Amino acid sequence: MTSSAITASGLKKAYHDKVVLDGIDLDVRAGTIFSLLGPNGAGKTTTVNVLTTLLKMDSGTARVAGYDVATETRKVRSAIGVTGQFASVDELLTGRENLQLMVDLHHLKGGEGKTVVEHLLRRFDLAESADKQTSTYSGGMRRKLDLAMTLVSRPQIIFLDEPTTGLDPRSRRTMWNIVRELVADGMTIFLTTQYLDEADQLADKIAVLDQGRLVAEGTPEQLKRQIPGGHVQLRFAGAAQLGAALRVLTDATPDEESLLLRVPSDGSVKALHALLDRLAEYAIDVEEFTVQMPDLDDVFLSLTGRSSATAEPKTEVITK
Repeated sequence: MTSSAITASGLKKAYHDKVVLDGIDLDVRAGTIFSLLGPNGAGKTTTVNVLTTLLKMDSGTARVAGYDVATETRKVRSAIGVTGQFASVDELLTGRENLQLMVDLHHLKGGEGKTVVEHLLRRFDLAESADKQTSTYSGGMRRKLDLAMTLVSRPQIIFLDEPTTGLDPRSRRTMWNIVRELVADGMTIFLTTQYLDEADQLADKIAVLDQGRLVAEGTPEQLKRQIPGGHVQLRFAGAAQLGAALRVLTDATPDEESLLLRVPSDGSVKALHALLDRLAEYAIDVEEFTVQMPDLDDVFLSLTGRSSATAEPKTEVITK
């Protein structure tokens, strides 16, 4: 069984009379990507700061890489890497010099340090720009260098706090590929993001935080299935087939002009099999069917009362 890389129980944090974290529980499995979602001010960054020992919790318990966050601070820090919302690179230094700075801070020996620097420059496709000042780097290059600097210490767990904020779509997808590679290498990723499609693409498990409380938790698919409104859209070759299908599927909604039939469904494989088997039972041929399910934006809106313009709809079209 996969062990837990991060656990928290009853985590609380308040600033004066404002409660930021109101008793949250977490269990992040090792070697997975865990994404914490929530609107601005929900407590995402506070959660990261507590788990990375940058902020003391008011009450509760938390363990990271097996170490108690409150009493084994040094051990926690030795096991983690943190990449914040803004790239923390020194713009007066080159990319290579930024990495070498981290090598020196972690007291890596000369030969080992040089090997690490060269490996990370190649891995993050920064070798050609290694000797240029980072002030000349694009936003995507700075984010890649920032993450590369985090990896110098070979952490078990990486906290990525909104790592792709402000990046163009191409740079975001490059970062996604790097994150997937890190997990394939055995690392655990704790990701906070406001991009719902990012969580959908990357996360093995998602937790939604709102006003300091966890209001939902599960895989992306599990969360989407909690929201009603999913359906299968069937397209037929002619009016006769459409009419026959409507007589069989009495809860469906027809569009006679487009020869379409909309059938309520949770989108599961079992439900799709049952639908197609029923049509086959009556020898009704379907030209095309489209599965349309609620996306994470629908989940976010339902749970928090706020929508995000960053989510992309999830639609799958299957033709014969």
